[in-house]
Amino acid sequence: MSKAAVPLRILCIHGYRQNGNSFREKTGALRKLLKKQVELVYISAPHQVPAIQNETNQGPEKTAHGGDEDQRGWWFSDVQARSFNAQQECESSLGLEESIETVKTAVKELGPFDGILGFSQGAALVAMLCALQEQKLEADFNFRFAILVAGFRSVCSQHRRFYEGPAITIPSLHVFGQDDRVIPEEMSRDLLPAFDGAQILIHPGGHFVPAASSHRQTYQDFLKKFE
Repeated sequence: MSKAAVPLRILCIHGYRQNGNSFREKTGALRKLLKKQVELVYISAPHQVPAIQNETNQGPEKTAHGGDEDQRGWWFSDVQARSFNAQQECESSLGLEESIETVKTAVKELGPFDGILGFSQGAALVAMLCALQEQKLEADFNFRFAILVAGFRSVCSQHRRFYEGPAITIPSLHVFGQDDRVIPEEMSRDLLPAFDGAQILIHPGGHFVPAASSHRQTYQDFLKKFE
């Protein structure tokens, strides 16, 4: 008789202007979809994001991030304003090192984890963590797989080192929406060459973690290899 399958433990890294609790709520459908297969563990970024005030052009951002009370981010592309825009080219960023430390602490205190899942800025961070693991620069990271939803390559010069090493061999599933206005599909596609043998799940929607029954098979087939 085969023993009952132990759920895969996955560390979840939220998007900009979210936090661990709000991301948990936003991924309720995914938890339901994969409840027999995975246990999702959520953490919050160390940096508080200043609230948006009187800005009228925040359409996609508002929809994407909702009214999260305690808004957090993994790094800022504008050091002065303490703000972040995935398309803002910058020399240096603020806060990334502390965020890497936050993930290391989570691995030590809440781990071990089989895999890591990131959304938007969180997915960009996951790609960097995978690069550190691939380059054997962080002994604490030992993820067997990564799921990146609406991921992208950081256009900050300081982060170039994450993409200049060898291709990342950690098995990865890259998920992106064809109607994503926050992180357009081509930005997510630009990240694919950094990963060796990247698998892809494309959905017709926008900036969210897709979890329709039609996506179940792709997620399950990817995860099955690690059970």
